[in-house]
Amino acid sequence: MNKNVLHKIKKVPLHLLFWVGVWFFFFTFFSVGSANKSFIFWFSTILSAVSIVASYSFMYQIIPDYLIQKKYSKFALYSIYAFLFSMSVVLMTMVFGFVFFYNLDYQTMPSLTKNPSVILVCVFFIVAIMSSYKIVKYNLKTIDDKRVLENKILKTELQLKEQELRFLKMQIHPHFLFNTLNTIYGFALKKSEHTSEMILKLSNLLDYILYQIEEPFVSLNDEIKHINNYISLEKLRFQDGLDVDFVAEGINDDIEIPPMLFLPFVENAFKHGHQINNVLKVKIHLEQVEHSLIFKMINSTNFKSQTKEGIGLVNIKKRLEMIYNDTFDLNINSNPDLYSVELSIPIKKHE
Repeated sequence: MNKNVLHKIKKVPLHLLFWVGVWFFFFTFFSVGSANKSFIFWFSTILSAVSIVASYSFMYQIIPDYLIQKKYSKFALYSIYAFLFSMSVVLMTMVFGFVFFYNLDYQTMPSLTKNPSVILVCVFFIVAIMSSYKIVKYNLKTIDDKRVLENKILKTELQLKEQELRFLKMQIHPHFLFNTLNTIYGFALKKSEHTSEMILKLSNLLDYILYQIEEPFVSLNDEIKHINNYISLEKLRFQDGLDVDFVAEGINDDIEIPPMLFLPFVENAFKHGHQINNVLKVKIHLEQVEHSLIFKMINSTNFKSQTKEGIGLVNIKKRLEMIYNDTFDLNINSNPDLYSVELSIPIKKHE
């Protein structure tokens, strides 16, 4: 059986209990000043029937079809119809009691049962209770549906974010490999004795990239180790034309960062840096300051060599935004002779 049908069936006893309570309310209220219990019984039964018809008309048609749909003119029109119908039945009930129970003796009728205003207020008080219940229930369902929709949207955004981050990580592989293989290719053309050493260092770097890049966070010490390996590769390429100063201080062993977070900046310095007096100068400083990790890098350059930003830096900026949102601070400055990067990220420790 349909779940909605089962749910409605389960609510039937509650509805019956409510309307029995309404009947007793009418019976008790209109019994004041009357000894004719038989008349009060039928009077209360008819008023209960009117209340049921009017209440369910509002709950299941007038409110859902017109008020909730913001068809206010039709809502007002059908509300007037419901009022006129209720008033007509109430008047007929009064006439019925007046004729059949009190033998056309108006004075002997209980005062409450011959006052149309009081009777209509009682009926529409019940209708108002049921209508308010319907509106509150609808609002709660709307809030719940909105919350479910927001959760679905957030889940979808998270999945898209993870897919984009995975795509950015995948781009790091060919980008890094392309630049490094170009270096080795140059050495191979020169038949340099350092070619085999460079291939070994590259294999160590690739081993790190292939096995660690899929991890969301890796040890900062491992990242530092492979930055040093990359610098060693570049030292072999530049020989005496390179002056590198890499300092990492105050680093705790339990700090973790996203894999290859700093390496693209270092790679960029060697790729786009410019030798001044036949020497490329690169200074890299990494330190822990309270709850932040500060990465600073300066390399010699000229204005023309830094006019275009490589895909490595584009990717790293996107990764920073996706991982750290607004909690990171990245400043890149390009002067005629110097190119500088300063990155601050919150510290994440191994759990």
